[in-house]
Amino acid sequence: MTKIIAINGSPRRNWNTAKLLQAALDGAASCGAETKLVHLYSLNYKGCVSCFACKNKKLEHGHCALKDDLSPLLEEIRDVDAIIFGSPIYYMNMSSGMLAFLERLFFSNYIYSNEIRTVFPKKIPSAFFYTMNMTEREFVHYRMKRVLYIYESSAERHLQVPPKMLYGYDTVQFSDYDKFESSIFDPAEKYANEKKNFPRLLEQAFEIGKELVTGSPE
Repeated sequence: MTKIIAINGSPRRNWNTAKLLQAALDGAASCGAETKLVHLYSLNYKGCVSCFACKNKKLEHGHCALKDDLSPLLEEIRDVDAIIFGSPIYYMNMSSGMLAFLERLFFSNYIYSNEIRTVFPKKIPSAFFYTMNMTEREFVHYRMKRVLYIYESSAERHLQVPPKMLYGYDTVQFSDYDKFESSIFDPAEKYANEKKNFPRLLEQAFEIGKELVTGSPE
């Protein structure tokens, strides 16, 4: 059975990012896949500590030697058939939790060799889901694709399949804008945008989940 795992890099377990990831898993499950959603912020871990054990000639490459809550997840990912990375954009990048996770995942599968591109054990498809307060115009203006390309290209290098993308622009941050200092926003516009666009994003996420299992859109 095909196994697909979704990684939620948001501290919120049931907000924009998590909802899109679950929709994708529902799409994958509709094609018979086994699915799993992991909330990174429920785990206790940190980024790479530069021990270089993953590149030591006396040790097996592709395994992070750091032992914490992330360790079993990194090993589990070596056996999955597809993976979805989901993160909100916080201060012009993915969340710190997602960045630390990607650092551990990709660096441990990268060795300083002219001959070997990656030591990840197999080719698997992947996807990146992003949710953000930025509008699409702001996303383009700040050249966010250049920032995110660093990690997307790493996914392509190690998983050996170009990742799919899903962008959720101008999402709702608060259930009640009156509770927070947020005068730069028009809550009515935010809620109207969510009502108009978020159902479409959920549908797109569902279809991506199916594509990750079947290999192509229907």
